[in-house]
Amino acid sequence: MPIQVTMPALSPTMEEGNLAKWMVKEGDSVAPGDVIAEIETDKATMEVEAVDEGTVAKIVVPEGTEGVKVNALIAVLAEEGEDAADAVKAAEGGASAKAGAKAPEAEKPAEAEASAEKSEAPAQAKPAEAKSASSGDGERVFASPLARRLAKEAGLDLSAIAGSGPKGRIVKADVEAAGKDGGAKAGAPAEAASAAASAPQAMSDDQVLKLFEEGSYELIPHDSMRKTIARRLVEAKSTIPHFYLTLDCEIDALLALRKQLNDAAPKVKTGDGEKPAYKLSVNDMVIKAHAKALAMVPDANVSWTENAMVKHKNADVGVAVSIPGGLITPIVRRADEKTLSAISNEMKDLAARARSRKLKTEEFQGGNTAVSNLGMFGIKDFAAVINPPHATILAVGAGEQRAVVKDGEVKVATVMSVTLSTDHRAVDGALGAELLAAFRQVIENPMAMLV
Repeated sequence: MPIQVTMPALSPTMEEGNLAKWMVKEGDSVAPGDVIAEIETDKATMEVEAVDEGTVAKIVVPEGTEGVKVNALIAVLAEEGEDAADAVKAAEGGASAKAGAKAPEAEKPAEAEASAEKSEAPAQAKPAEAKSASSGDGERVFASPLARRLAKEAGLDLSAIAGSGPKGRIVKADVEAAGKDGGAKAGAPAEAASAAASAPQAMSDDQVLKLFEEGSYELIPHDSMRKTIARRLVEAKSTIPHFYLTLDCEIDALLALRKQLNDAAPKVKTGDGEKPAYKLSVNDMVIKAHAKALAMVPDANVSWTENAMVKHKNADVGVAVSIPGGLITPIVRRADEKTLSAISNEMKDLAARARSRKLKTEEFQGGNTAVSNLGMFGIKDFAAVINPPHATILAVGAGEQRAVVKDGEVKVATVMSVTLSTDHRAVDGALGAELLAAFRQVIENPMAMLV
């Protein structure tokens, strides 16, 4: 029986990917765990492993192909003793087959849900789990057979329910939750459509281009990363009530400590000789200070959901990194517990792999907060956009010498302006001010980062 290898969903929001490179060729034997291809998503290049054993009968999608839809057939494996030509013919003819590419563990359905689906749906309906229905506006809605039946019985509209299953599929628990809060009744789409119709609409492409003389511009198509960034920015600014707080921090003591620590860094042997074991940047110390501030003000270390406040136990800090075509936010996990040297070396590794799009999904998805630093570009202050599900993001400006008044005298100090953007639903003005005050306390008394 042929084994279909399909384009896997490597993140919850992935809709398509680029088949960057095949690591196998037709005729090769593969075993579970073998890396068979490299897939480029909008943010990373990831390796895809085989799940089944077999021989590569045909590579359907050549390497270098862009925009391959999730679940599209990309290769066919023949099982032991099976003729390769017969396997290809059967697979391309629509015969049912096992999926042959492994997505991350987070994409697998929960065992309990899978068990419930099997017990409720007849065997012949099993392939239908991957099929989709359409909402009133034509957008596809993915749901399991059990979820569809329960939604129909309860009079709920599937297009108004957010799915928590793999690739956003709606499962039983989602329907039950929607039934409790009453937010997905059949009338909801009409109300939503009415609200959407009355909302301001962006200019169409034609409307924009008509404003400029033909031939005075060139069109550069958006890549998948830029499209994702644009979509998430609109989502963030449309759904999160942003609130901004700014204060100034004196960083002369921090700069002095940074120099002292870097001068004292031990030497390690490398292929090019010896180099310091670490080299701290101001940004490394900002990450640590922000993490410690969240530990000092735990009520601000949260994420918002409609039913509950998610209060985090550790400070996982995302750090905005500029890469060709956009930006990405790799995460320093448990930054509140790590030393400055560990944070520094980890950030250098994450940034390097981010720029070559080699990050793993779990290295840039999630986190509790973020830091965006434009100080190296001379930017004095700015307000950053919150990255859901974060409730805060810290925008860091340049350190510059300014006149400050101390004990009635004007003196010169190195001052850095920082702006905290908060989700006002989760972190209100007073709590945000407390968090920012804690950050300044650590920044201006940097020895606290060493204990």
